[in-house]
Amino acid sequence: MGATRGAIDLHARPSKDFDAKLAETEALLIRAAAEFSPLTQASSLGAEDVVITHLINALQLDIPIFVLDTGMLHPQTLELLERTEANSRAPVHVYRPRNEAVIEFVAREGSEPMYKSIALRKACCHIRKVEPLERALAGQKAWITGLRREQSNARAEVPLIDSTAARTKFNPLANWSWGDVWHYIAVNRVDYNPLHDEFFPSIGCAPCTRAISLGEDFRAGRWWWEDENAKECGLHVNQDTPLRQAQDDRMTA
Repeated sequence: MGATRGAIDLHARPSKDFDAKLAETEALLIRAAAEFSPLTQASSLGAEDVVITHLINALQLDIPIFVLDTGMLHPQTLELLERTEANSRAPVHVYRPRNEAVIEFVAREGSEPMYKSIALRKACCHIRKVEPLERALAGQKAWITGLRREQSNARAEVPLIDSTAARTKFNPLANWSWGDVWHYIAVNRVDYNPLHDEFFPSIGCAPCTRAISLGEDFRAGRWWWEDENAKECGLHVNQDTPLRQAQDDRMTA
């Protein structure tokens, strides 16, 4: 964990009904574990995801966790991944892009194709994130994410349980505020990515993530060179659409 507690000092402000939200989240996770098997938590190792992982472990639920190591993550994220693997009661599985696909893509488009066009950035996301996600979710009846309604306009109506596709998606923090997330981290001394202390609220691949200034939108540091409507990578898609086409979907990661 970082030497400073900047993110906690800045953000840890619980809602008045935080206890009710926490109880709702715990009940949802317990229900998911009891009624859906197999299921898994998708973790980007961001603030929301470390809260969910902590809850899974604290409740001693049999819910494994998976992380997508894109090959372009920040060193701080990789260090947190190592600590999570070492300390989590629940098993942590790491999925990586297919090496041949990465080598071929980089040889053809260069090491930073994401800056050349939206199409190339989405193609990079597909190789490094969407295809590994397809493998991670193979055979799963449900999955758990850290989506919150407050994160972006695209997520403003995220439900606690999304049953619109064949594979159910649980969003146990859908009703939580950013202040709620950091309050939980502070109270429970949850290990988190030190980049959050450097004004990175949303952390993805290193070339596609920057710090934000106070007052900027929560996700302003993701794909900041693109139009707001193009800021999609395809991880959270309507699963009625094949995952291999997910880079064309309009949900964010």
